[in-house]
Amino acid sequence: MSTNTIRLHRVIRSTPEKIYKAFLDADAMCRWLPPFGFTGKIHHLEPKVGGTFKMSFTNFGTSASHSFGGSFLELVPNERLRYTDKFDDPNLPGEMTVTVQIKKVLCGVELHIEQSGVPAIIPAEMCYLGWQESLTQLAQLTEPDIPNN
Repeated sequence: MSTNTIRLHRVIRSTPEKIYKAFLDADAMCRWLPPFGFTGKIHHLEPKVGGTFKMSFTNFGTSASHSFGGSFLELVPNERLRYTDKFDDPNLPGEMTVTVQIKKVLCGVELHIEQSGVPAIIPAEMCYLGWQESLTQLAQLTEPDIPNN
């Protein structure tokens, strides 16, 4: 079975703490992870090594939905996450692994994301497009420094 590997690099004006939290907080994930035109729902989330999660994305225009889930393999607070993803759709077989590197830099956070094992039936350019949209929303969620008043 042929698969694709997607690699992304982004600098966001945020903190490692906010970025890390955004990958493990259910409400945050629903806000930033679904690409444009989709809503997200967390069905369950255990953010610990060995813990599992289940999520679905729904196309806002058509109401078509797809779900996926996985488990957390590695969690190094504010530095690194590694988890698996597997689609529930049998036409999208295999297990993907996502590795997120978070590094504090002068102007914020440098992110390196690798998603390996993407089913070949999904065009790599569609994955890149979706991730770029998601990362734009991640920046919009984590960049504001709103005082706690």
